[in-house]
Amino acid sequence: MSLIRQIWLLLLGVVLLSLVGSAAVSAGSIRYVLQTQLQLKNSDNALSLALAMSQQRGDEQLMELLIAAQFDSGYYESLRWRKADGKVGFERHAAPTPSIAPRWFVALTPITVQPGVAQVSNGWKAVGAIEVASQSAYVHDELWRSTMRTAGLLAVVGLVAGVLALLVMRRIRKPLDNAVEQAKSLVEGSFMMIEESHVPELQRLTRAMNTMVTRMKGMFEAQAAQLEALRVQAHCDPLTGLSHRKHFLAQFESALEREDGPAEAGLVLLRLRDLQGLNLRLGRPTADRTLMAVANAVKAYPERVQGCVAGRLNGADFALWLPAPEVAIETARSLAEALRVSLPAFGPHIHVSFGAVEMSRSRPSGAWFGEADAALARAEALGPFAVEMAAPATPDVPLQGERVWRQQITDAIKERRTRLIQYPVIDRGNHVQHLECPLQMQLDSHGDFEPAMRWLPLAVRSRLTAEVDTHAVALALEAISRDGQQRCVNISPMSLLDTGFTARLRDLVFQSPQAARKLGMEVAEIAAINSFDLLYEMGRQLRPLGVLIGIEHAGAGLSQVERLYQAGLDYVKLDASVVQGVAGDAARAAFVRGMVIMLRSLALKVYAEGVIDPMDVQALWDCEVDGVTGPWASAQIGGAGRVAK
Repeated sequence: MSLIRQIWLLLLGVVLLSLVGSAAVSAGSIRYVLQTQLQLKNSDNALSLALAMSQQRGDEQLMELLIAAQFDSGYYESLRWRKADGKVGFERHAAPTPSIAPRWFVALTPITVQPGVAQVSNGWKAVGAIEVASQSAYVHDELWRSTMRTAGLLAVVGLVAGVLALLVMRRIRKPLDNAVEQAKSLVEGSFMMIEESHVPELQRLTRAMNTMVTRMKGMFEAQAAQLEALRVQAHCDPLTGLSHRKHFLAQFESALEREDGPAEAGLVLLRLRDLQGLNLRLGRPTADRTLMAVANAVKAYPERVQGCVAGRLNGADFALWLPAPEVAIETARSLAEALRVSLPAFGPHIHVSFGAVEMSRSRPSGAWFGEADAALARAEALGPFAVEMAAPATPDVPLQGERVWRQQITDAIKERRTRLIQYPVIDRGNHVQHLECPLQMQLDSHGDFEPAMRWLPLAVRSRLTAEVDTHAVALALEAISRDGQQRCVNISPMSLLDTGFTARLRDLVFQSPQAARKLGMEVAEIAAINSFDLLYEMGRQLRPLGVLIGIEHAGAGLSQVERLYQAGLDYVKLDASVVQGVAGDAARAAFVRGMVIMLRSLALKVYAEGVIDPMDVQALWDCEVDGVTGPWASAQIGGAGRVAK
């Protein structure tokens, strides 16, 4: 039982006891007064009647007439005249008058009154005594009415006292509720400050809670700063701040393997000519400033364009991954023009060559770098700031109009030419934590099921992502209802921008409340950062229904954006570019371990994506991750990419 409820019961008991006690005391006092008055009435009436009888000079008939007249004129129970010898000379009796008061009240408040007695005389001679006993029913009636009036008044007083107590309890309860909400926010990773109470005892509590929150926030910020330092050390080139070769290649491989993103993309390679000669001619500091100028020009693209990745491959070579079709050559030319203007400031004969390539993301990474290297070699042969483009490959996706794509996607959803593919996320004991379920779609009724990388860019262009994601959630709920296995569905960033998307998901979840408790929804880290408020609102509406909310492809953003922890998340999946090679890289392992510690402090589960190497898996277990997914995990369960039944 809650403390507030106990206090309420205590107050209720005290008020009720006070009311009942006051009513009982009042009834007892009134009863005593009425009983005394009835006793006086009997005595006074007996004296008056005895005086009248004494004036009849002993005439018994007249005295009997007086007694009968007195009896008929009042509320008497009995009138009795006893003669001098003790015998009854005359008496009148009446049945007790029924009272309007309840029987239990009459039984609880008995009226005991002795009859009034007075001597009757004839001159100096005593002729007997008169006894007068009045009816007590009207006394009970008056006592009952008085008690009811008193009880009503006390009830009003009690009601007013209850209202005042309610106001006081609300005033006391508000800081307690705020403290509870503050504690819950700490569990969810939010650092909420509350207003100090005016009640001295509660003021000390709220002040202590605020102090604790401030200290925890400081510790968290220090931990995040330390984690960012570990990330830079593990992933970045110390001079330029760009991703070093190993991390860039891991990011590049992860980008090629993702379900989301465009079907075609671009890669630009840059090479600073004769770096060794520049060191000799201009000196190491000037050569470093030249490298920084090239790096800053390349770094501007990831800062402005979502999904771009830049890296320094070696001393003089840089790379820029562009997750968009038909922009590689334009980007290379823009970089060439910008560097043509800025680099001469560092000295003469500073040249950069550019090679660009565009192709399908389904092509292996070796093909990408082979074509880009060939284009870069041709550019070096052409002269300073030359730009060469690799010959375009035949597109894997046939060229069609937007209207045709929109119709194909809409028809595929309407005709349920869709399916979920299952990839397991397993823990250290090879137990399945949940199934990742990307959606595949049969655009042509006689064709194959296509992965998301083939049709998702078209759905984004046609503004159909919300409809596609709603359909995927419906399929997942149906599958969960059949086998009870927990599943997670990817949510497109564009779907969050649809104002009615979360409401449609809520209605869909309401229809399957049992299955919803085993449903997860996850968005990419960059989308969670850019659309934090929308992600927060989705979590606020869906998490109370049992739906899990997670972030996938997590990496650098986790150590840079504190608000991300306030979104009400349940788990985080570290990107493949973060966890690949962790077994042979102490700095990378330290970063992953620090990430896990920080996320665990916020009660979040941590999973690793795209794991291939068994040595990396063991290193990740040593880092205390909760589960892994990828080719290795699928092989442990028995095959990858199984179709949901």
